[in-house]
Order: sequence, then structure tokens, then C-alpha cells
Amino acid sequence: MNTLEHLFCSSSLWQRMSQRYVLPWVLSGARLGEHVLEIGAGYGAATRQLLQLTSRVTALEYDKNAILHLKARHGEPEVAPLCGDAARLPFADQSFSSVVAILVLHHLRSREAQDRAFAEAQRVLRPGGSLFAAEINDGWMNRLVHYKSTFTPLAPSSVFARLTAAGFSRVSVDFRGGGFRIRARKAAETSSKPRVLVASSAMA
Repeated sequence: MNTLEHLFCSSSLWQRMSQRYVLPWVLSGARLGEHVLEIGAGYGAATRQLLQLTSRVTALEYDKNAILHLKARHGEPEVAPLCGDAARLPFADQSFSSVVAILVLHHLRSREAQDRAFAEAQRVLRPGGSLFAAEINDGWMNRLVHYKSTFTPLAPSSVFARLTAAGFSRVSVDFRGGGFRIRARKAAETSSKPRVLVASSAMA
């Protein structure tokens, strides 16, 4: 991330936005289970609120400076901050009841890395577990904000095929304002065939 992104992601403004608007919309009506993997936890803007919805949060972050801040901010035994790569998760199969990724996927360096991240999320989820993600739309403003930073936009139209290929079912994409949320489920039975749901739109 560039300097502007670090400043914004560590700000109280982003924390309030995450807790009051972004996370409630992404997780609306969802049950996370008892152990959530938060991919791209950053400075912990959403971590504490996630802990209110589950018993344990493993907060994974790639940036080493951010992970130091995250560890200092969250000393609860129920929160485990770790440094790691979303495309190569350092966890055993079927370790988590849910996976949450807020504005993370566009920071991966390539479409292939994103697909590996989808496959890894599916691998570490327990049968019946769910993936929840939020992403921003492609556009000149977002490209400007990510100047001298990694920005690999995720096309909403590609989500269904890519998540199904990764082994997910019940894939849905919903739009709001300048972004969209993604929900997908790991089949409860390995023999179950993936199901794809029609995207809906809920513009703010």
C-alpha cells in the first residue's frame, strides 16, 4: 500500500466506516460460527467488531508494520494476529467456520493470486462455512488512490465462475454505492454440486 492508504486504513474514520457501514452490510443476517479468519486485517479496523460476532478471530495481515500495530491494539486472548499471505494461507484444512476479507482482494498482485486466495479460503473453511468479502469498483478515482500501489480490480462479472471453480457454491454478488459484497459457501457435503445465485443490486 502507498502512504495515503496506510494513513486512511489506520485512521479512526476508516474504523468508524468499517464498524458502522461496511461490516454490517457485508455480514447482514449472517452467522459466522465460532472461529473467523479475517484476511487482510490491516490495522484492525474491523477486528474488534468481528470478535463481538464470534468466539475467536485469527487476524491475518501481510504488511509487517500493520501486524505490529494490530498486535499492540488487540491483546485479547481470543484474537490471534498473524503475518501471512492470502494466496498461501498457513493453516490446516477446515480450520475456520468463516472467512472475511474486507477490501483485500484488489491488493493481490494478479488475477492468478486472487484465484489462489479463493482456493485457499475454500480449503481452510469447514464444510458449510462461508466466505464474505467486500470490494471496490474499478475506476479512475480508485486507480488514482492506488498510485504507486498494487491495484488489481476484481470484476464482479467474473466472481461466479471463479468462486465456483474454487469449489464454492451459493455464490452471490450485491452492489452498493461504489463497491460490492461477495458471499459464497463451501458445500456441506463434498459430493454436493455448486449452486450459483443471481446477483442483486442494492444501491445506496
